[in-house]
Amino acid sequence: MNRFEYVAAPDVGGALAARRPDAAFKAGGMDLLDLMKSSIRAPGRLVNLLTIDELKGIDVDTSGATIGALATLAEIADHPDLARMFPALALAAGHAATPQVRNVATIGGNILQRPRCWYFRMAQYPCLKKGGDTCFAMDGENKYHAIFENSLCAMVHPSNTAVALLALDAVVRTAGSGEIPIRKFFVTPDQDILRESALAEGELVTQLFIPATGARSHYLEFRERQSFDWALVSAAAAAELEGQTLNNARVVLGSVAPIPWRIDLGEIAATDEALDRAADEAVRGATPLAKNKYKVQLARTAIRRSLRELARATE
Repeated sequence: MNRFEYVAAPDVGGALAARRPDAAFKAGGMDLLDLMKSSIRAPGRLVNLLTIDELKGIDVDTSGATIGALATLAEIADHPDLARMFPALALAAGHAATPQVRNVATIGGNILQRPRCWYFRMAQYPCLKKGGDTCFAMDGENKYHAIFENSLCAMVHPSNTAVALLALDAVVRTAGSGEIPIRKFFVTPDQDILRESALAEGELVTQLFIPATGARSHYLEFRERQSFDWALVSAAAAAELEGQTLNNARVVLGSVAPIPWRIDLGEIAATDEALDRAADEAVRGATPLAKNKYKVQLARTAIRRSLRELARATE
């Protein structure tokens, strides 16, 4: 790990004033320190954000939920009002990593994780995401890689909570751009191979806001191990219920594309046959690689099960 200067920011203004081209913001540091230890990042200055009280806290009222960027995954998973109004987010946060990690990792850092692709994480591979000219996963070990939007780079977005936030139509609030709808927050490799988000250099996420729409939501994921493992495929579903119909139904898949992969399904009858057809149609455009064809069936099953969970209220 490289030597670096350490700055404890007293407030958001102080954090922005401390930024410089070689600086990095540090919240929980779960991802950043991994990148530094792997020599993928070598910031000359770390700006600690954990000293900024205005970035903390969770406030839920009739308009929705305002979540500070420093709220930990454990705080989100255990918050009773979030679990009641936005269960997909509480479940997604509760599924992440281990209790130890969830008590340190923040929501802001979670949605801003860099790719977990092993070719990206190993310094000896000059992949596209690091300014090289090759995606080594295309013809290499691609068991855990993308099945959608994978013609240029086969990375998958690693965030659990981003999947739920996108299904819930959240808004990302920043010190810089102001508000960014989360549908416009994540960047595909075709848009910018070197970035995963729409944040400008040195910009800071301050809050996330989830509007209260009355939609039901659910989150689930499939893993190889039941603890401390990345999801093979995850899914967050949301919809408004009206009689025997799911209105404005949408499902967001995780670990299948370079961004959380949203599928807008519109109006669906809350029957097994209709939900099965929706799941089949949603994965029809998948383009799996040599070693990850199994993800197509996992994605289909995740969509079907998450939608059925929403439809249970009509039974």
